[in-house]
Amino acid sequence: MIANITNFEQFNAAKKNKGCLIYFSHEKCNVCKVLKPKVHQLLTDFFPKIKMFYCDTELYPEIAAQNSIFTVPTLIIFFDEKEFFRKSRNFGLQELKNDLERPYSIMFQ
Repeated sequence: MIANITNFEQFNAAKKNKGCLIYFSHEKCNVCKVLKPKVHQLLTDFFPKIKMFYCDTELYPEIAAQNSIFTVPTLIIFFDEKEFFRKSRNFGLQELKNDLERPYSIMFQ
């Protein structure tokens, strides 16, 4: 399940997970609509302990601005409340999988 972030309290609570991915997008982005379930499936299949959250950048621009989100889709991956890396606009699922494998194995295994 992908939980929605609608305020700063929820954003800060999401970061408190040992591992989380926050997906910044909006409803007008067709690429984002196609990519979001694929990212979720990737996490479900290979990284089940990472929780996924969604933030709509048009409905909650203050959250996007605080996190320097200038384009969509943007993914921010947090481990132990610290931003580990981010992917914006042009990235592939295999690239995301490769970038998550090592830190995931260190954090969860």
